[in-house]
Order: sequence, then C-alpha cells, then structure tokens
Amino acid sequence: MRAIGFSRTISGFAILPAPMLHHQIELLSPARTADIGIEAVNHGADAVYIGGPSFGARTSADNSVQDIARLARHAHRFGSRIYVTVNTILRDDELEPARKLIRQLYDAGVDALIIQDMGLLELDLPPIQLHASTQTDIRSVEKAVFLQDAGLSKLVLARELTLPQIRAIHDALDPQRCLVEFFIHGALCVAYSGQCYVSHAQTGRSANRGDCSQACRLPYEVKDTQGRIVAHDKHVLSMKDNNQSDNLRALIDAGARSFKIEGRYKDLGYVKNITAHYRQLFDQILEERPELASASSGRTTFTFTPDPDQNFNREFTDYFVNGRQEDIGAFDTPKNPGRPIGFVTQVGPNWVELQCDDEATTVHNGDGLCYLDLHRELVGLQINRAEAAGAAGRWRVFPKDAIEGLRHLKRGTVINRNRDMDWVRTLEKRSADRRIGVWVRLSRSDAGLRLDLTDEDGHAAHAELTCEVEVARDANQARARLHDALGRLGETIFSPIDVSIEADQAWFVPASLLNALRREAVAQLELVRAKAFTRLPRGQAVEPPVKFPEDTLTYLANVFNHKARDFYAKHGVQVIASAYESHEETGEVSLMITKHCVRYSLSLCPKQAKGVTGVQGTVRAEPLTITHGDHKLTLRFDCKPCEMHVVGKLKPAVANAATSPLTFYRQRPTEAV
Repeated sequence: MRAIGFSRTISGFAILPAPMLHHQIELLSPARTADIGIEAVNHGADAVYIGGPSFGARTSADNSVQDIARLARHAHRFGSRIYVTVNTILRDDELEPARKLIRQLYDAGVDALIIQDMGLLELDLPPIQLHASTQTDIRSVEKAVFLQDAGLSKLVLARELTLPQIRAIHDALDPQRCLVEFFIHGALCVAYSGQCYVSHAQTGRSANRGDCSQACRLPYEVKDTQGRIVAHDKHVLSMKDNNQSDNLRALIDAGARSFKIEGRYKDLGYVKNITAHYRQLFDQILEERPELASASSGRTTFTFTPDPDQNFNREFTDYFVNGRQEDIGAFDTPKNPGRPIGFVTQVGPNWVELQCDDEATTVHNGDGLCYLDLHRELVGLQINRAEAAGAAGRWRVFPKDAIEGLRHLKRGTVINRNRDMDWVRTLEKRSADRRIGVWVRLSRSDAGLRLDLTDEDGHAAHAELTCEVEVARDANQARARLHDALGRLGETIFSPIDVSIEADQAWFVPASLLNALRREAVAQLELVRAKAFTRLPRGQAVEPPVKFPEDTLTYLANVFNHKARDFYAKHGVQVIASAYESHEETGEVSLMITKHCVRYSLSLCPKQAKGVTGVQGTVRAEPLTITHGDHKLTLRFDCKPCEMHVVGKLKPAVANAATSPLTFYRQRPTEAV
C-alpha cells in the first residue's frame, strides 16, 4: 500500500448553543491558578471562575491574562466556560484600568465577568456577558428583576435564602435572559455578602475591595446589657462550611441552574475532590432526569472516591436552605477539626499510642492529628513517624513537636485526623479522565480510505487517505486489528462510543498509515468543535431604564465611584450616599448585617422562649456586646426580618487615613439637578 496524502475536509452540524439554556445544569468550580482551573475542567467542571490580575475580591488569587487565555483554550475544548471575577468596588481612578483589563480578558476568550460595581455598566465594554456577584446582595425578587433588566445574565443569590425564596426569584425572571446561580459548597461568610464592613472599620482592609481581615473567625467574649458574660472566647460569628449535597434536587426544582463551589484560595486537592464529588452527584441526577442536561461536554471518570470530609472544613451545614437551623456555627474553633479515628491509650516521653476505631485504619508519616483540650480549643499534632504497635488498629506515633507542648493530652482523649497523607498523595497524581464520546466509521473512498468521526454533540469531521487498498488474507484478524487501531483515542479528549468498518471485504492497512489517518481525523474534529464554540451573548438592558426598587441608597449600596452614582441616578434613585470606604460614616453604624443570630444560637431568642412556662416574656432581644482585645462591637437584633446587626464605628487610625472624597446625592436633588 502506498500513501499519497490526506484530503483535509471539515464538516459539522448542531453547533454548541450560544447561551446557557434553562434545561442545562452548570457545575461551577473555583480556581486560584490557571493550572488548578485546568484540573477543575478535567474533573468535570462545566465552568470555572478565576481572578484576573486585579479587581477580584481575593487579593492573593490573581492571575495573568495570558494564563487565563491558556485556561480558556483548554476549557473550551469541552464546551466549559471561564468566568473572571471583577467584583470589587472601584474608585474613580480605577475605572479606566478596569475597562482596559476587561477588553484584554474578552480578547483572551473569557466567557463572562462576575461583577459587583454597577459603574462598570456605564463604561464602554466589549460585548462580554455580565453576572451579578453574590457581593451585590440579591435577596429580593425586586432587586433580582432589576438586575436582569439592567443587563445582567446570571445572578448569584445570597447564600441565606430558603428554597421558597429562591423559587420566587426564579419565577419572576425570564429564563431566556437571566439564570439563577447558588453556592453549594465551601466557607460561609456570616454576613450577607457585600454587607460587612467590620474589617474596614477596624483595620482599613475592605472586604468589598478583596482584602477582608476575617474578623468573623476570631474568638469573642459575649456580654449582656448588665455586663454578665454569656459566652467566653467563643467564635460566635464563625459559621460551619456550606454543603448542599443533599439538597441539589430541591435546588434544581427551585430554579437554580448554576451551582457554585466556593474556594478561590483553595489548593489543588480541594478543587479536584469537591468538583469530583458534585460531578458524580449531578451525573446521577442527569441520569434520573433526561429533561435536564449538562452545560458542557463529555464524561469524567476518577481514580479515587470523592469525599468532602477529607478536605479542610469546619464541619458542615446546609445553612438556611431548609429554614433556620440551630447548629450552623463553628463556635469552638474556626480550624479544621477533621474526623475522629480513635483515642489515646498511652502517652510516652516522645510518643503517643492510639487505638483506631476501625482496625483497618492506617496511620501515615506526615498525617495531621488534632484533639480538643479541656477548654474546647483545638490542638494540632503532626506525625513525624508512625509505627504499628502490635494489636489490630493500634499505632504508636512520634509527634513533630514535644509532648510537653500538647495540652491536656491523656489516656482516653479522642483523636481526629485532619490530614491524611495517603489521600494527599493520591490527589497529587493524575486523578481524572474526561472524554467526549465519538462514533468512528471507516469506509472506502474513491481515492482510498475515509475516516468519519461524529461526537456526542453532533459535530462531525473526516479525513481521507489516498492509497491503494489491499484485501487482507486473514479477514477476521484484519478486521479486529482495524477495529482496535481506530478505537485508540487514549491521548485525545475523545473516547469511542462505537467503531464501524463499512466494507464487504476486510482490508490490510499498515498501522502507521491507520494511526496517521486517525490523528488527522481527530485534529479535524477538534477544529470543528473550536469553530462551533460561540461566545455567551451580552444581556441587553431594558430601555428606557427601569426604576431601581428604592429611591434612596445608603452606604450599604457600596457606591464608590461617580459612574456607579450615574448608574443609579439614571435608574431613578434620588438620594445616593457614598460607600462606607469613603469614610463619610464616622459614627456608629451597622458594620455587618447577617441572618445568623447569636441569641438564637445561644438559646436566648424570645421566639424560642414562646410558650415555655416560666420563661415566656422574660427573654427579650436586648443588645449584646462582643469583645476581642480592644475591638468591641454591639449586637442588635431586628426580630421582624429575623436579622442581626453588628454595630460599631471606624477606628480613629482608619478614619484619619487618606480617602477619595466623594460627594453624591446625600439629600434629594433640586429640580436643576
């Protein structure tokens, strides 16, 4: 057989749809870096969100435009999308740099921006789709509909919403224009996102500008109005971590279509594991419900069994999705308590002997163990060396630190493991394989052989080999070899669904020629997919501009530049105060608004006492104070909406720091305005 050359013809049909459709379910994973984002895609993410070089609400999770372009190219091979966070509030002098960056991101192939600052909508932006960040604090139907009508195509709802509230927002939106996104996993901010100013008031580090000091994770002393200590050194503002694994079907029924994993600070192992966990759960749902579909292409297989408990977590809660729960706080510690594996049997001069609850448990060098001391504080114990100690499940571990420093460690102490080195090593290796199914068909052509590939999305391509075709001597053996060679797609993103050979007689084709034909057809199919991939459409704002639900905005609206002021004025707002970061609010104000209630969590809520004999009427929602060092804050309780306000004021050093003076509409403008 003599090969003369390839005929390169591209054909295709059923191109990928431009918008995300309402029946599609999107798993949205975080990425601290482009490499982590690539692994998120490999582990089944339908979309990845990542920070650019600046203006993202995670100051130490920045990435170059070049790296984001590399991530986008990889994601788009599977039809996955890349969203970049530009979700800080901006000063006037930052608007033009932000506009230029957005142009660069669009040119790099980014599919959408996640934004907070409405001033961006007043800039000359490329036609890139815009999503409303959770920092925009979307809790009401009215605000959701307004943002849709202002041109936002996806809304990241407040994490505090219940299923009926999510459903009400979904039902009010036009699914052809705007979709609902909801957080399903990861760390929880105790405040409504965008409504926390504690960090800025105390340190000058603004959460709305991506630099939160995480005052909510600190221990506080809680006192009542009479100065009595209610709780001592408790992390009363620290929430457990979000986990909606059991609520995915209900969230879909409520109208959520994009499901977001928190974690742009998280490491590679976390993103791999949590993405894989939810990929498997959503794949099960998609199998059950054929009316739904994945928002990207391919199927993912894993070399490990996903387990959310293996990653850092503060234990889990489903928060308010199913209504208010008592046990949502991580009050003892904001650290990772891990999972119990056994208890201490002996403490030696430089070792600790453990009995594991499960005799099959293996303890490894480098494992991280921990326990709660007598003050309910978490004490860490990193293993330098671990040795089996004879009896089944018995281990002798030699800690990295001196035994004397391990407070209250004694016989009977329950031991947790919060770092399993065997698990860590598993996720350091290649741990997933994502493939798009294809039908493979080999046939004769006028010049020789033709190989057709059609993928599961309906894209088709072929390659032809100009050659002389010889009939094989051993038909069965030749057909088996052809079938095997055509199905070898291991180094590609494709896997064979079916391989067919259309021939009356079996052919003899040298392996080198067949491999070249297969590689050419695969390359052509990748080109077809790349050409068929389309950008998400930019949402169109309603004209004339719709009215904002309110005509007055306080500092809580986070208006930090004149373009944002112009945006709200255009939409009918008459009184516009500047953002808290402008330092115009120097007195006591609400520095945090939260659905979490310390009184409720400490069983001091008047509603809890209702109907309890001897208690009803004696418990009132009086303020509490919380103190950490020289930081003192007041907790006030608004029982009608069932919310808590953390009240305080700017520290003098922060108040005196240089700011950008802003003069907005602090009173109703005159007719001339």
